Amino acid sequence: MSIVTRGTIALVGAGEYLPKMNPVDQYLLEQLHDTPSVVVLPTASAPDGAGVPERWNNLGVEHFTRLGAPVEPLMLLTREDANNPLFAEKLAFANFIYFSGGKPAYLLETLKGTDAWRAIRQVYERGGVIAGCSAGAMVMGAILFDFPNIWHTIPALDLVPGIAIIPHFDEIPKAMTSTIANIGRSRVTVVGVDGATALVVSDGRWSVQGAGSVTIITAKQKHRYQAGEEIPPVEV
Repeated sequence: MSIVTRGTIALVGAGEYLPKMNPVDQYLLEQLHDTPSVVVLPTASAPDGAGVPERWNNLGVEHFTRLGAPVEPLMLLTREDANNPLFAEKLAFANFIYFSGGKPAYLLETLKGTDAWRAIRQVYERGGVIAGCSAGAMVMGAILFDFPNIWHTIPALDLVPGIAIIPHFDEIPKAMTSTIANIGRSRVTVVGVDGATALVVSDGRWSVQGAGSVTIITAKQKHRYQAGEEIPPVEV
């Protein structure tokens, strides 16, 4: 497990923008040193068709507005958008970026190597918050499990090196999670995140925030951490 020492990363299992996520997102807002400037991105939902990204952005605006944070919806849906200087500029001036869920492979292909992703990394380098739910969380690790072809993995964005994320961990049959873990754990730490729960990485510390738990699986061990617990360095 690699140590992250810059901004804050939140890997959310499921439930973005729902009231049950209020405590988690309030906690993330409190990690900022400046006035919040939130951008919500529905990119992963673009393949789901017209109206779906707009719906996710509307939910994101309503959610963060209720929490008292200024928020801007950004309709970044394609690689062309991700290389649009205007979009990259808007991202660069934010300090809290939130990716809602959808199709992880599409999100990865849309972002990698683009001006938008470089701007988002700069937000993180400056101490900002990068949060992703479900697909948005999956792309942040070292590799991505290519559901439903779980035996196939894809190099991911590597914002959190050395891990692969399984969201909705409390909803997936144990037989499937065991198979996924066996595929990945020889190379990376497999991180299972329950719904309404986030693995938060900040100042080199890994902690569990929310209503559920985070399961850490390596070639040598499997351990479940409850909300409020800190995760110690893992021996891979």
